[in-house]
Amino acid sequence: MPRRASRSTPLTPTEAILESISDGVFTVDLDWVVTSFNRAAEEITGIPRREAIGRICSDVFRSSMCESECALRRSLISGKPVVGQTGYIVDAEGQRIPISVSAAALRDGGGNVIGGAETFRDLSEIEALRHELEGRTRVGDLVSHSPLMRRVFEVLPAVAASPSTVLILGETGTGKEVVARTIHTLSPRRNGPFVAVNCGALPDTLLESELFGYKAGAFTGAAKNKPGRFALATGGTLFLDEIGHVSPALQVRLLRVLQEKVYEPLGATRSERTDARIVVATNADLAALVRTGEFREDLYYRVNVVRIELPPLRRRKEDIPLLVDQFIARFNRVQKRTVTGISPEALSLLMAHDWPGNVRELENIVERAFVLCGEGPIDMEHLPGDFLGHGGVPQSQSMKATRDSVEAQIIRRTLERHGYHRLAAAKDLGIHKSTLFRKLKRLGITLPPRSSTPLDR
Repeated sequence: MPRRASRSTPLTPTEAILESISDGVFTVDLDWVVTSFNRAAEEITGIPRREAIGRICSDVFRSSMCESECALRRSLISGKPVVGQTGYIVDAEGQRIPISVSAAALRDGGGNVIGGAETFRDLSEIEALRHELEGRTRVGDLVSHSPLMRRVFEVLPAVAASPSTVLILGETGTGKEVVARTIHTLSPRRNGPFVAVNCGALPDTLLESELFGYKAGAFTGAAKNKPGRFALATGGTLFLDEIGHVSPALQVRLLRVLQEKVYEPLGATRSERTDARIVVATNADLAALVRTGEFREDLYYRVNVVRIELPPLRRRKEDIPLLVDQFIARFNRVQKRTVTGISPEALSLLMAHDWPGNVRELENIVERAFVLCGEGPIDMEHLPGDFLGHGGVPQSQSMKATRDSVEAQIIRRTLERHGYHRLAAAKDLGIHKSTLFRKLKRLGITLPPRSSTPLDR
Protein backbone atom coordinates (compact mmCIF):
# COMPACT_ATOMS: atom_id res chain seq x y z
CA MET A 1 0.00 0.00 0.00
CA PRO A 2 1.54 3.37 -0.97
CA ARG A 3 2.18 5.92 1.70
CA ARG A 4 -0.12 8.92 1.77
CA ALA A 5 0.84 12.42 2.73
CA SER A 6 -0.24 13.34 6.24
CA ARG A 7 -2.84 16.07 6.60
CA SER A 8 -2.79 18.54 9.46
CA THR A 9 -6.06 20.31 8.53
CA PRO A 10 -9.59 18.88 8.48
CA LEU A 11 -11.00 17.80 5.12
CA THR A 12 -13.54 20.04 3.42
CA PRO A 13 -16.79 18.32 2.32
CA THR A 14 -15.54 18.21 -1.28
CA GLU A 15 -12.20 16.75 -0.21
CA ALA A 16 -13.95 14.16 1.97
CA ILE A 17 -16.01 13.02 -1.00
CA LEU A 18 -12.95 12.78 -3.25
CA GLU A 19 -11.07 10.80 -0.60
CA SER A 20 -13.93 8.31 -0.15
CA ILE A 21 -14.51 7.30 -3.79
CA SER A 22 -12.76 4.37 -5.45
CA ASP A 23 -11.89 6.25 -8.68
CA GLY A 24 -8.60 8.08 -8.93
CA VAL A 25 -9.06 11.86 -9.21
CA PHE A 26 -6.49 14.55 -9.90
CA THR A 27 -6.49 18.15 -11.11
CA VAL A 28 -3.98 20.22 -13.08
CA ASP A 29 -3.48 23.90 -13.75
CA LEU A 30 -3.00 25.41 -17.20
CA ASP A 31 0.69 24.45 -17.13
CA TRP A 32 -0.26 20.75 -16.64
CA VAL A 33 1.09 20.76 -13.09
CA VAL A 34 -0.78 18.43 -10.72
CA THR A 35 -2.60 20.47 -8.06
CA SER A 36 -4.54 17.71 -6.26
CA PHE A 37 -4.32 13.93 -6.03
CA ASN A 38 -6.81 11.81 -4.08
CA ARG A 39 -6.39 8.60 -2.08
CA ALA A 40 -7.54 6.26 -4.88
CA ALA A 41 -5.09 7.92 -7.30
CA GLU A 42 -2.30 7.04 -4.86
CA GLU A 43 -3.42 3.42 -4.59
CA ILE A 44 -3.88 2.87 -8.33
CA THR A 45 -0.60 4.48 -9.38
CA GLY A 46 1.47 3.53 -6.32
CA ILE A 47 2.68 7.17 -6.18
CA PRO A 48 2.26 9.12 -2.89
CA ARG A 49 0.32 12.37 -3.08
CA ARG A 50 3.30 14.46 -1.96
CA GLU A 51 5.37 13.13 -4.89
CA ALA A 52 2.63 13.75 -7.45
CA ILE A 53 1.53 17.27 -6.54
CA GLY A 54 3.70 19.92 -8.18
CA ARG A 55 4.88 17.66 -11.01
CA ILE A 56 3.86 17.64 -14.68
CA CYS A 57 1.03 15.12 -15.01
CA SER A 58 2.72 13.15 -17.83
CA ASP A 59 5.72 12.57 -15.54
CA VAL A 60 3.40 11.14 -12.90
CA PHE A 61 1.29 8.83 -15.05
CA ARG A 62 3.49 7.80 -17.99
CA SER A 63 0.30 6.92 -19.83
CA SER A 64 -0.31 5.57 -23.32
CA MET A 65 -2.60 8.56 -23.83
CA CYS A 66 -0.22 11.37 -22.85
CA GLU A 67 1.21 11.98 -26.31
CA SER A 68 -1.65 12.16 -28.81
CA GLU A 69 -4.77 10.98 -26.98
CA CYS A 70 -4.72 13.04 -23.77
CA ALA A 71 -8.31 13.20 -22.53
CA LEU A 72 -7.65 16.40 -20.56
CA ARG A 73 -6.18 18.17 -23.58
CA ARG A 74 -9.12 17.13 -25.74
CA SER A 75 -11.56 18.39 -23.12
CA LEU A 76 -9.77 21.74 -22.71
CA ILE A 77 -9.58 22.30 -26.48
CA SER A 78 -13.18 21.29 -27.24
CA GLY A 79 -14.73 22.62 -24.08
CA LYS A 80 -16.65 19.35 -23.75
CA PRO A 81 -16.18 16.53 -21.24
CA VAL A 82 -14.50 13.28 -22.31
CA VAL A 83 -16.10 10.15 -20.87
CA GLY A 84 -14.90 6.54 -20.77
CA GLN A 85 -11.69 6.74 -22.82
CA THR A 86 -9.57 3.62 -22.31
CA GLY A 87 -5.83 3.26 -22.15
CA TYR A 88 -3.16 2.39 -19.61
CA ILE A 89 -0.74 3.97 -17.19
CA VAL A 90 2.59 2.70 -15.87
CA ASP A 91 2.58 2.48 -12.07
CA ALA A 92 5.44 3.06 -9.65
CA GLU A 93 6.62 -0.55 -10.10
CA GLY A 94 6.68 -0.28 -13.90
CA GLN A 95 3.57 -2.38 -14.48
CA ARG A 96 0.94 -1.45 -17.05
CA ILE A 97 -2.45 -0.73 -15.49
CA PRO A 98 -5.49 -0.63 -17.83
CA ILE A 99 -7.72 2.33 -17.00
CA SER A 100 -10.88 4.11 -18.09
CA VAL A 101 -10.57 7.91 -18.11
CA SER A 102 -13.04 10.81 -17.96
CA ALA A 103 -11.97 14.48 -18.07
CA ALA A 104 -13.44 17.97 -17.96
CA ALA A 105 -12.26 21.58 -17.73
CA LEU A 106 -12.15 23.38 -14.36
CA ARG A 107 -13.60 26.90 -14.31
CA ASP A 108 -13.56 29.67 -11.77
CA GLY A 109 -16.59 31.64 -10.59
CA GLY A 110 -16.41 33.84 -13.69
CA GLY A 111 -16.47 30.87 -16.09
CA ASN A 112 -12.78 31.11 -16.98
CA VAL A 113 -10.86 27.87 -17.54
CA ILE A 114 -8.24 27.52 -14.80
CA GLY A 115 -7.21 23.91 -15.37
CA GLY A 116 -8.67 20.45 -15.74
CA ALA A 117 -9.90 17.51 -13.68
CA GLU A 118 -9.55 13.86 -14.59
CA THR A 119 -10.95 10.70 -13.05
CA PHE A 120 -9.59 7.25 -13.85
CA ARG A 121 -10.74 3.78 -12.93
CA ASP A 122 -8.54 0.69 -12.57
CA LEU A 123 -9.76 -1.94 -15.07
CA SER A 124 -7.26 -4.64 -14.06
CA GLU A 125 -9.86 -6.97 -12.54
CA ILE A 126 -12.26 -6.46 -15.42
CA GLU A 127 -9.46 -7.08 -17.91
CA ALA A 128 -8.41 -10.23 -16.06
CA LEU A 129 -12.01 -11.45 -16.05
CA ARG A 130 -12.33 -10.71 -19.76
CA HIS A 131 -9.21 -12.76 -20.50
CA GLU A 132 -10.46 -15.58 -18.27
CA LEU A 133 -13.85 -15.66 -19.99
CA GLU A 134 -12.22 -15.42 -23.42
CA GLY A 135 -9.96 -18.29 -22.45
CA ARG A 136 -13.03 -20.38 -21.68
CA THR A 137 -14.64 -19.62 -25.04
CA ARG A 138 -11.66 -19.38 -27.37
CA VAL A 139 -8.56 -21.42 -28.07
CA GLY A 140 -6.75 -20.35 -31.22
CA ASP A 141 -9.39 -20.09 -33.95
CA LEU A 142 -11.82 -22.29 -32.02
CA VAL A 143 -14.74 -20.61 -30.25
CA SER A 144 -17.38 -22.29 -28.11
CA HIS A 145 -19.63 -21.91 -25.07
CA SER A 146 -20.47 -25.62 -25.09
CA PRO A 147 -19.50 -27.85 -22.15
CA LEU A 148 -18.74 -30.54 -24.74
CA MET A 149 -16.17 -28.31 -26.46
CA ARG A 150 -14.82 -27.09 -23.12
CA ARG A 151 -13.42 -30.57 -22.57
CA VAL A 152 -11.60 -30.27 -25.89
CA PHE A 153 -10.30 -26.81 -24.94
CA GLU A 154 -8.97 -28.15 -21.64
CA VAL A 155 -6.80 -30.83 -23.25
CA LEU A 156 -5.56 -28.91 -26.31
CA PRO A 157 -2.59 -27.15 -24.62
CA ALA A 158 -1.26 -30.43 -23.23
CA VAL A 159 -1.85 -32.21 -26.53
CA ALA A 160 -0.07 -29.43 -28.41
CA ALA A 161 2.95 -29.60 -26.13
CA SER A 162 3.30 -33.35 -26.71
CA PRO A 163 5.04 -34.85 -29.78
CA SER A 164 2.57 -37.76 -29.88
CA THR A 165 0.39 -38.60 -32.87
CA VAL A 166 -3.14 -37.21 -32.56
CA LEU A 167 -6.36 -38.72 -33.91
CA ILE A 168 -9.22 -36.23 -34.43
CA LEU A 169 -12.66 -37.77 -34.85
CA GLY A 170 -15.81 -36.00 -35.96
CA GLU A 171 -18.45 -35.75 -38.62
CA THR A 172 -17.75 -33.91 -41.86
CA GLY A 173 -17.67 -30.18 -41.29
CA THR A 174 -17.10 -30.21 -37.52
CA GLY A 175 -13.78 -28.38 -37.84
CA LYS A 176 -11.18 -31.13 -37.66
CA GLU A 177 -8.62 -29.16 -39.66
CA VAL A 178 -9.21 -26.08 -37.49
CA VAL A 179 -8.39 -28.21 -34.43
CA ALA A 180 -5.29 -29.58 -36.15
CA ARG A 181 -4.11 -26.05 -36.99
CA THR A 182 -4.79 -24.97 -33.41
CA ILE A 183 -2.67 -27.84 -32.10
CA HIS A 184 0.12 -26.75 -34.43
CA THR A 185 -0.21 -23.08 -33.42
CA LEU A 186 -0.02 -23.92 -29.71
CA SER A 187 2.86 -26.36 -30.13
CA PRO A 188 6.65 -25.78 -30.00
CA ARG A 189 6.54 -26.35 -33.78
CA ARG A 190 4.42 -23.24 -34.40
CA ASN A 191 7.21 -21.60 -36.45
CA GLY A 192 7.45 -24.63 -38.73
CA PRO A 193 5.13 -25.45 -41.65
CA PHE A 194 1.61 -26.82 -41.33
CA VAL A 195 1.01 -29.18 -44.26
CA ALA A 196 -2.46 -30.64 -44.90
CA VAL A 197 -3.38 -33.55 -47.16
CA ASN A 198 -6.90 -34.82 -47.84
CA CYS A 199 -6.32 -38.55 -48.23
CA GLY A 200 -9.86 -39.11 -49.48
CA ALA A 201 -9.51 -36.70 -52.41
CA LEU A 202 -6.62 -38.44 -54.20
CA PRO A 203 -6.30 -41.85 -55.87
CA ASP A 204 -3.83 -44.20 -54.25
CA THR A 205 -0.96 -43.80 -56.73
CA LEU A 206 -1.15 -40.01 -56.64
CA LEU A 207 -1.52 -39.93 -52.86
CA GLU A 208 1.62 -42.04 -52.46
CA SER A 209 3.71 -39.63 -54.54
CA GLU A 210 2.16 -36.65 -52.74
CA LEU A 211 3.07 -38.04 -49.34
CA PHE A 212 6.51 -39.48 -50.04
CA GLY A 213 7.66 -37.58 -53.13
CA TYR A 214 9.63 -39.11 -55.98
CA LYS A 215 13.02 -39.11 -57.65
CA ALA A 216 13.74 -38.11 -61.23
CA GLY A 217 13.02 -41.01 -63.57
CA ALA A 218 10.78 -42.85 -61.11
CA PHE A 219 8.05 -42.91 -63.78
CA THR A 220 7.26 -41.34 -67.13
CA GLY A 221 7.13 -37.58 -66.75
CA ALA A 222 9.20 -37.48 -63.55
CA ALA A 223 11.85 -35.14 -64.96
CA LYS A 224 13.20 -33.97 -61.61
CA ASN A 225 13.04 -34.77 -57.92
CA LYS A 226 9.89 -33.72 -56.11
CA PRO A 227 9.75 -33.63 -52.30
CA GLY A 228 6.67 -35.17 -50.69
CA ARG A 229 4.50 -33.77 -47.91
CA PHE A 230 6.52 -35.59 -45.25
CA ALA A 231 9.62 -33.70 -46.42
CA LEU A 232 7.75 -30.39 -46.72
CA ALA A 233 6.46 -30.76 -43.14
CA THR A 234 9.96 -31.05 -41.67
CA GLY A 235 10.08 -29.10 -38.43
CA GLY A 236 6.31 -28.68 -38.46
CA THR A 237 3.06 -30.64 -38.55
CA LEU A 238 1.62 -32.96 -41.19
CA PHE A 239 -2.17 -33.24 -41.11
CA LEU A 240 -3.62 -36.33 -42.81
CA ASP A 241 -7.35 -35.78 -43.21
CA GLU A 242 -9.77 -38.64 -43.94
CA ILE A 243 -7.18 -41.28 -43.17
CA GLY A 244 -9.93 -43.90 -43.16
CA HIS A 245 -9.95 -43.75 -46.98
CA VAL A 246 -6.31 -44.88 -47.34
CA SER A 247 -5.94 -48.28 -49.04
CA PRO A 248 -4.49 -51.25 -47.11
CA ALA A 249 -1.34 -51.20 -49.26
CA LEU A 250 -0.60 -47.57 -48.46
CA GLN A 251 -1.48 -48.17 -44.81
CA VAL A 252 1.57 -50.42 -44.57
CA ARG A 253 3.86 -47.59 -45.70
CA LEU A 254 2.23 -45.12 -43.34
CA LEU A 255 2.71 -47.54 -40.46
CA ARG A 256 6.44 -47.68 -41.13
CA VAL A 257 6.70 -43.88 -41.15
CA LEU A 258 4.85 -43.59 -37.86
CA GLN A 259 6.89 -46.35 -36.21
CA GLU A 260 10.38 -45.65 -37.54
CA LYS A 261 10.15 -42.05 -38.83
CA VAL A 262 11.60 -43.14 -42.18
CA TYR A 263 10.12 -43.44 -45.67
CA GLU A 264 11.26 -44.01 -49.25
CA PRO A 265 10.33 -41.63 -52.08
CA LEU A 266 9.19 -43.34 -55.27
CA GLY A 267 12.26 -44.42 -57.25
CA ALA A 268 14.62 -43.89 -54.31
CA THR A 269 17.35 -46.38 -53.38
CA ARG A 270 17.61 -45.38 -49.73
CA SER A 271 15.31 -44.23 -46.96
CA GLU A 272 14.86 -40.66 -45.76
CA ARG A 273 14.00 -39.49 -42.28
CA THR A 274 11.17 -37.20 -41.20
CA ASP A 275 10.62 -35.36 -37.95
CA ALA A 276 7.14 -34.08 -38.85
CA ARG A 277 4.55 -34.30 -36.09
CA ILE A 278 1.58 -36.32 -37.38
CA VAL A 279 -2.05 -35.37 -36.80
CA VAL A 280 -4.71 -37.49 -38.51
CA ALA A 281 -8.46 -37.10 -38.79
CA THR A 282 -11.45 -39.03 -40.06
CA ASN A 283 -15.23 -39.01 -40.08
CA ALA A 284 -15.25 -42.81 -40.28
CA ASP A 285 -15.50 -45.30 -37.43
CA LEU A 286 -11.95 -46.65 -37.53
CA ALA A 287 -12.69 -49.30 -34.92
CA ALA A 288 -15.47 -50.66 -37.13
CA LEU A 289 -13.14 -50.59 -40.16
CA VAL A 290 -10.60 -52.59 -38.14
CA ARG A 291 -13.24 -55.21 -37.38
CA THR A 292 -14.12 -55.55 -41.07
CA GLY A 293 -10.46 -55.71 -42.08
CA GLU A 294 -10.53 -52.43 -44.04
CA PHE A 295 -8.13 -50.67 -41.67
CA ARG A 296 -5.01 -52.22 -40.18
CA GLU A 297 -5.26 -52.84 -36.45
CA ASP A 298 -1.59 -51.99 -35.85
CA LEU A 299 -1.96 -48.69 -37.73
CA TYR A 300 -5.12 -47.91 -35.75
CA TYR A 301 -3.28 -48.29 -32.45
CA ARG A 302 -0.38 -46.23 -33.81
CA VAL A 303 -2.58 -43.25 -34.77
CA ASN A 304 -4.88 -43.59 -31.77
CA VAL A 305 -2.32 -42.36 -29.23
CA VAL A 306 -4.15 -39.17 -28.31
CA ARG A 307 -7.79 -38.94 -29.41
CA ILE A 308 -9.95 -35.82 -29.68
CA GLU A 309 -13.64 -36.23 -30.49
CA LEU A 310 -15.50 -33.22 -31.89
CA PRO A 311 -19.26 -33.06 -31.24
CA PRO A 312 -21.56 -32.24 -34.16
CA LEU A 313 -23.10 -28.77 -34.24
CA ARG A 314 -26.57 -30.14 -33.45
CA ARG A 315 -25.23 -31.15 -30.02
CA ARG A 316 -23.79 -27.72 -29.28
CA LYS A 317 -26.33 -25.31 -30.70
CA GLU A 318 -25.47 -22.81 -27.98
CA ASP A 319 -22.37 -22.08 -30.10
CA ILE A 320 -24.33 -20.93 -33.15
CA PRO A 321 -24.58 -17.22 -32.13
CA LEU A 322 -20.87 -17.18 -31.28
CA LEU A 323 -19.91 -18.83 -34.59
CA VAL A 324 -22.17 -16.51 -36.58
CA ASP A 325 -20.52 -13.47 -34.98
CA GLN A 326 -17.09 -14.92 -35.76
CA PHE A 327 -17.95 -15.53 -39.42
CA ILE A 328 -19.51 -12.08 -39.85
CA ALA A 329 -16.45 -10.41 -38.31
CA ARG A 330 -14.14 -12.36 -40.64
CA PHE A 331 -16.18 -11.63 -43.77
CA ASN A 332 -16.39 -7.94 -42.83
CA ARG A 333 -12.62 -7.84 -42.45
CA VAL A 334 -11.88 -9.68 -45.70
CA GLN A 335 -14.53 -8.03 -47.88
CA LYS A 336 -14.40 -4.55 -46.30
CA ARG A 337 -18.12 -4.63 -45.51
CA THR A 338 -20.25 -3.37 -42.60
CA VAL A 339 -22.71 -6.16 -41.85
CA THR A 340 -23.73 -5.45 -38.26
CA GLY A 341 -24.93 -8.87 -37.11
CA ILE A 342 -28.02 -11.03 -37.49
CA SER A 343 -31.65 -10.41 -36.64
CA PRO A 344 -33.32 -12.43 -33.84
CA GLU A 345 -35.72 -13.99 -36.38
CA ALA A 346 -32.90 -15.18 -38.66
CA LEU A 347 -30.91 -16.45 -35.70
CA SER A 348 -33.97 -18.36 -34.51
CA LEU A 349 -34.09 -20.18 -37.84
CA LEU A 350 -30.42 -21.09 -37.54
CA MET A 351 -30.96 -22.37 -34.00
CA ALA A 352 -33.85 -24.58 -35.15
CA HIS A 353 -31.88 -26.23 -37.98
CA ASP A 354 -30.29 -29.68 -37.50
CA TRP A 355 -27.04 -28.87 -39.35
CA PRO A 356 -26.14 -32.12 -41.10
CA GLY A 357 -23.16 -30.27 -42.62
CA ASN A 358 -22.12 -28.94 -39.20
CA VAL A 359 -19.97 -25.81 -38.83
CA ARG A 360 -19.01 -25.82 -42.51
CA GLU A 361 -22.67 -25.69 -43.52
CA LEU A 362 -23.29 -22.83 -41.08
CA GLU A 363 -20.32 -20.91 -42.47
CA ASN A 364 -21.55 -21.36 -46.05
CA ILE A 365 -25.05 -20.14 -45.17
CA VAL A 366 -23.67 -17.10 -43.32
CA GLU A 367 -21.38 -16.29 -46.26
CA ARG A 368 -24.30 -16.51 -48.70
CA ALA A 369 -26.42 -14.29 -46.46
CA PHE A 370 -23.49 -11.92 -46.10
CA VAL A 371 -23.29 -11.47 -49.88
CA LEU A 372 -27.02 -10.76 -50.19
CA CYS A 373 -27.17 -8.50 -47.14
CA GLY A 374 -24.56 -5.92 -48.11
CA GLU A 375 -24.88 -3.88 -44.93
CA GLY A 376 -26.90 -3.79 -41.74
CA PRO A 377 -28.04 -7.02 -40.07
CA ILE A 378 -28.59 -10.35 -41.81
CA ASP A 379 -32.33 -11.03 -41.90
CA MET A 380 -34.59 -13.91 -42.88
CA GLU A 381 -34.79 -12.92 -46.55
CA HIS A 382 -31.02 -13.37 -46.83
CA LEU A 383 -31.24 -17.07 -45.92
CA PRO A 384 -31.72 -19.77 -48.60
CA GLY A 385 -35.31 -20.47 -49.67
CA ASP A 386 -35.10 -24.20 -49.00
CA PHE A 387 -33.60 -23.40 -45.61
CA LEU A 388 -36.61 -21.23 -44.76
CA GLY A 389 -38.90 -24.02 -45.84
CA HIS A 390 -37.72 -26.28 -43.03
CA GLY A 391 -39.41 -24.30 -40.33
CA GLY A 392 -41.58 -21.66 -41.96
CA VAL A 393 -41.56 -18.13 -40.65
CA PRO A 394 -40.80 -18.18 -36.92
CA GLN A 395 -42.88 -16.12 -34.54
CA SER A 396 -41.79 -14.78 -31.17
CA GLN A 397 -43.15 -17.86 -29.43
CA SER A 398 -41.04 -20.22 -31.55
CA MET A 399 -37.94 -18.11 -30.89
CA LYS A 400 -38.60 -18.35 -27.16
CA ALA A 401 -39.11 -22.09 -27.47
CA THR A 402 -35.80 -22.43 -29.30
CA ARG A 403 -33.96 -20.43 -26.64
CA ASP A 404 -35.58 -22.47 -23.88
CA SER A 405 -34.67 -25.71 -25.63
CA VAL A 406 -31.01 -24.71 -25.95
CA GLU A 407 -30.90 -23.48 -22.34
CA ALA A 408 -32.44 -26.71 -21.08
CA GLN A 409 -29.95 -28.73 -23.09
CA ILE A 410 -27.01 -26.83 -21.57
CA ILE A 411 -28.35 -27.20 -18.02
CA ARG A 412 -29.01 -30.96 -18.41
CA ARG A 413 -25.50 -31.60 -19.72
CA THR A 414 -23.93 -29.53 -16.96
CA LEU A 415 -25.90 -31.37 -14.29
CA GLU A 416 -24.93 -34.73 -15.77
CA ARG A 417 -21.27 -33.72 -15.88
CA HIS A 418 -21.36 -32.85 -12.16
CA GLY A 419 -23.34 -35.93 -11.13
CA TYR A 420 -26.43 -33.77 -10.50
CA HIS A 421 -24.53 -31.80 -7.86
CA ARG A 422 -26.65 -28.65 -8.17
CA LEU A 423 -24.28 -26.24 -6.46
CA ALA A 424 -21.36 -27.36 -8.63
CA ALA A 425 -23.54 -27.14 -11.74
CA ALA A 426 -24.68 -23.63 -10.81
CA LYS A 427 -21.07 -22.51 -10.36
CA ASP A 428 -20.12 -24.03 -13.72
CA LEU A 429 -23.03 -22.20 -15.38
CA GLY A 430 -22.06 -18.95 -13.68
CA ILE A 431 -25.41 -18.51 -11.88
CA HIS A 432 -26.62 -18.63 -8.29
CA LYS A 433 -28.05 -21.90 -6.95
CA SER A 434 -31.49 -20.32 -6.47
CA THR A 435 -31.44 -19.13 -10.08
CA LEU A 436 -30.73 -22.68 -11.18
CA PHE A 437 -33.73 -23.92 -9.13
CA ARG A 438 -36.01 -21.41 -10.87
CA LYS A 439 -34.72 -22.41 -14.30
CA LEU A 440 -35.24 -26.11 -13.54
CA LYS A 441 -38.85 -25.40 -12.62
CA ARG A 442 -39.53 -23.08 -15.57
CA LEU A 443 -37.96 -25.42 -18.13
CA GLY A 444 -39.62 -28.53 -16.67
CA ILE A 445 -36.34 -30.31 -16.00
CA THR A 446 -36.78 -33.26 -13.65
CA LEU A 447 -33.92 -34.67 -11.62
CA PRO A 448 -33.21 -38.24 -10.45
CA PRO A 449 -34.49 -39.26 -6.99
CA ARG A 450 -32.63 -37.74 -4.08
CA SER A 451 -31.57 -41.16 -2.84
CA SER A 452 -29.49 -41.82 -5.94
CA THR A 453 -27.78 -38.46 -6.47
CA PRO A 454 -26.14 -35.79 -4.30
CA LEU A 455 -28.87 -33.24 -5.08
CA ASP A 456 -28.69 -31.19 -1.91
CA ARG A 457 -25.00 -30.46 -1.84
